[in-house]
Amino acid sequence: MHILIAPNAFKNSLSAEAAADAILLGLEQSQLRFTAECFPVGDGGDGTGDLLMARLGAKRIDAPARDPLGRERMSYYGISSAAAATSGQTTSTARDMPGGQTTAIIEMANSSGLRLLAPQELAPLHAASWGTGDLIRAALDKNPTHIIVGMGGSATVDGGTGILSALGVRFLDSNGREITDLPAGLARLASIDLKEFDPRLKNVELSVLCDVDNPLLGPQGAAAVFGPQKGASPQDVEKLEQALQRFAAVVQYQLGISLTDLPKGGAAGGAAAGLYGVLGARLADGIAYFLNLSGFEKALERADWVITGEGSLDEQTLKGKGPFGVASAAKDRGLPVIGLAGRLPREKSTSLDNYFDVLLPINHEVAPLGDALPYTGANLTATARAVGNLLALAGV
Repeated sequence: MHILIAPNAFKNSLSAEAAADAILLGLEQSQLRFTAECFPVGDGGDGTGDLLMARLGAKRIDAPARDPLGRERMSYYGISSAAAATSGQTTSTARDMPGGQTTAIIEMANSSGLRLLAPQELAPLHAASWGTGDLIRAALDKNPTHIIVGMGGSATVDGGTGILSALGVRFLDSNGREITDLPAGLARLASIDLKEFDPRLKNVELSVLCDVDNPLLGPQGAAAVFGPQKGASPQDVEKLEQALQRFAAVVQYQLGISLTDLPKGGAAGGAAAGLYGVLGARLADGIAYFLNLSGFEKALERADWVITGEGSLDEQTLKGKGPFGVASAAKDRGLPVIGLAGRLPREKSTSLDNYFDVLLPINHEVAPLGDALPYTGANLTATARAVGNLLALAGV
């Protein structure tokens, strides 16, 4: 029996790699006789960039980059000659590129991430994505033909204006003064000045990996859905929505590109929409892109069973999250799939049942989320041990 262990990260507790190791440990402690391969996955969210760097053998390059509050820190990006390109307008599938071309891999969370701020520092009206732009600018010095940005885990709801600002785009008010208090100042936006835009980007393909399909605006948009997760009060959400509305209106008027209903445009606080509208970035389904680029199909060819999981498995999982991509690919090959999660729906979900043969919660006692998170690894191991023993008992 060969088991493919392919979890996503368990948010705020375990990386995808650590989750895979915990599951493997539990299986090894069971009575099951098996072989296994750990294949941690990323869907564009926090950690995807590091996983891609590992899969593509990318060289890590350290570089200074501002955090969401504008403080300079050391961050990093990856450079790989095992490049990939995309095709299509807003969604894409990876394919191998000819030799001699180079890909830069950037993890938005490494410079603009929520994890870089203490809880008392969360300030989405004044947090911007400058640092991700700093890393893109630094990566351009390596003359890449392709830049991949994993968008997830950001502390920002600025429509990507911080990134664009770091790349030379200027946001002006009606008096021609540059707006620097992003994103709150976008409410005063009158025009976008592209004269100082970094010209090197014109020769680079830019792929944005998204882990959600939310639009930029509205009740399912960046401000309404993700603003509260980043510390926004109801009043802040309203101001952020107005700022993003103004940004979208100016992009529409000046560049002729509609951002309002763009699928995936709300990813990373609307940064996906901003990079699409101003830089012409291609927005990709993060997990599909990752699986294609990382050779997941070859790993599936060797598998008899698949185990995946993340912090929560619910209907939202089916909208492009990592475990859905794993389970969908496994089901295409007729493989059984076990899903492990900290939280599962109370009611039966036919939609989930179409992709997961078994869904198991990993928590072994009732506890508040904050108390349960430190034990995620131990709980995963214990649950995987039970899974192994059940499979052994069943003689699978």
